[in-house]
Amino acid sequence: MFATEMHNHLQELHLERALAEIEGLASDAAYMADLEQEIADARSAYVGAAVTEIASLRGQLSGPQFG
Repeated sequence: MFATEMHNHLQELHLERALAEIEGLASDAAYMADLEQEIADARSAYVGAAVTEIASLRGQLSGPQFG
């Protein structure tokens, strides 16, 4: 999965959280905790993918870095 796809998924999770609050699900502690954990996991995966893509692109443009 590319960083852009992961970012889209993260945005969808944020939208799900907003809708859950509108629909009154914010009081469902188990659901909200699960959703918050999924958001945290998705954020970590997105950051990792973005950094990897940046490093790969830099390597393609500049060649390997030494020293």
